[in-house]
Amino acid sequence: MNSRRDFLQKLTTSAVAIPFLPLYGSSEQFNFYDQLYDGPVLRVAIMGLGSYGTRVAEAMQNCKRAKLVGVISGTPAKVKDWQAKYGIPKKNCYNYENYDSVKDNPDIDAIYVITPNALHHPAVLRIAAAGKHAICEKPMALNAQQGQEMVDACNKANVKLLVGYRMHFEPNTLEIIRMRNEGEFGKILFFEGLSGFKIGDPNQWRLNKELAGGGSLMDIGVYSINGARYMVGEDPIWVTAQETKTDPIKFKEGVDETILFQLGFPTGAVASCLSTYSMNHLDRFFLNGDKGFAELQPSTGYGPIKGRTHKGELTKPHVTHQTLQVDKMAGVILAGEQAVVPVDGVEAVKDLKIIDAIYEVCKTGAKKTLEL
Repeated sequence: MNSRRDFLQKLTTSAVAIPFLPLYGSSEQFNFYDQLYDGPVLRVAIMGLGSYGTRVAEAMQNCKRAKLVGVISGTPAKVKDWQAKYGIPKKNCYNYENYDSVKDNPDIDAIYVITPNALHHPAVLRIAAAGKHAICEKPMALNAQQGQEMVDACNKANVKLLVGYRMHFEPNTLEIIRMRNEGEFGKILFFEGLSGFKIGDPNQWRLNKELAGGGSLMDIGVYSINGARYMVGEDPIWVTAQETKTDPIKFKEGVDETILFQLGFPTGAVASCLSTYSMNHLDRFFLNGDKGFAELQPSTGYGPIKGRTHKGELTKPHVTHQTLQVDKMAGVILAGEQAVVPVDGVEAVKDLKIIDAIYEVCKTGAKKTLEL
């Protein structure tokens, strides 16, 4: 966790001044990315060098409190390319068989797991055993039992477990949360979350139950599940759900195409959400209260996120989500800072419990009580 004054002096010549929301949720904003930072830096290795891993790596080039220093991959050619592109030393390069030896590498503080869903659980257990902090993409695991095992392993090893909830740091999203907390929407009555797109290649891992753990719900549907919770500001106490499948060849047994689900909250608010792999143009959140409303469309895409409330358009400037996410996660790990909306493993286990329940009630047709 060394400082890198020279690196950041070069970085700030190209950085854009953007208001930065502190992790503590203060209304104070400051031009974090327009200031020289010379504090501790989280040194991160990325596991999984696919398309999203590449997106995170590119975004991390603009981070101030985190730096990409290592890779873990089963593809030697990718490792070689990343070494050349990002200046990663050979001693910080691992494959899926030997990365346990990262425990002996003091130059890596955390490993960001960006692999197919089924690989998250074993990877985080090994990372914890190696004494490194873990950042894991969502869904954190295939089910709540696996997720809890991951939380327990990291607690036992005294390392952090964070999950890639990038929207928890997105400025317009946080503005809605601030307004709700200050009562500007009044009593929250209703939330709608629409998350979906037409998925392409039928042979990709997202349509393989062994690797994905399901279908659309385990991918895009997580956004509406988690979004319902942070937009309403409560955890749900019951769930109902219905599954629809129009293409059983592409969406095989155990791989859901479209799921409608409904959530009920302690204060009486209800949520109606859609998760699908068969419809485009579905990226919208709507929150309704007895004094006002908030809408985000797009609500969870890579940005810019756009929205409005009963008071007018939301105008927070766009910052690359993964840059904000990793920088602020560095604050959580290095300085014990707290996110406005939690991004730890405990948060992820709650989402996994809801996913487990949705799949169950799709089969039973019954309303299920939730205990998160």
